[in-house]
Amino acid sequence: MKSRRIDEMTRYINEHGFVGMEELQTAFGVSINTVRRDVAEMVSAGLAQKVYGGVRSHAPSLLPYEVRSYDGSHQKPLIGRRAAELVEDGDIIFIDSGTTTLWMMEALKEKKGITILTNNIEVVIRAMDDPGIRLIVLPGELNRKTHSLIGDETVSVLKRFNIHKAFMAATGVSESGVTNSSPQEYEIKRTAVERSSQTCLMVTGDKFGVTSLLTYASLRDIQTVITDHTIPEAYRTLLDSQGIRCIEADTE
Repeated sequence: MKSRRIDEMTRYINEHGFVGMEELQTAFGVSINTVRRDVAEMVSAGLAQKVYGGVRSHAPSLLPYEVRSYDGSHQKPLIGRRAAELVEDGDIIFIDSGTTTLWMMEALKEKKGITILTNNIEVVIRAMDDPGIRLIVLPGELNRKTHSLIGDETVSVLKRFNIHKAFMAATGVSESGVTNSSPQEYEIKRTAVERSSQTCLMVTGDKFGVTSLLTYASLRDIQTVITDHTIPEAYRTLLDSQGIRCIEADTE
């Protein structure tokens, strides 16, 4: 009950950006002392930030694509190439939107008979000149912030396909699951995970311990995490306890 309330309280704070303690008391129907204890636990876990008069969301906003492309630029190509090694000839794969997943593309040119489903415009551009890749572009409206196609039609078409492996991006990873900042991409990500036999999460180490706006998958939905050596030790232990393979791309 407490854990669920803290998860809901975290989502509430993320949605509102800043919330007063009295507002949390009213919204969740608990005492002010309970609110203070819950907030202290969230702050300790890195889920929120205590400020004068209340509490502020600790979830990062979705930065422009061009800015995110250069963030963690050393690790992202390594993560992308290591993820591509998990693809076998003949695989049907989904490649998520994001600035880490696109780094798979150069190494994927060595594979034979693969099919890529994607709503990631950057992936489409990189696959366009490779006749060895069967490319299925999901329909939708262009989201300029994420360089991706989004909408109900995107989800509807994605539901038709059986996928061997989904390569997913995220804004944050915590004990409560895998999160993203874009409500418009939430259902697409959820559907990709549901339709895939294996889900591979591609995130830099700084994404661990971060909770963003929406949880699109639980840790039990993930089979492999591809990250870098900066992943916190507590999360190495957590992934191992959940039976999730953790690959540190810059140490292997």
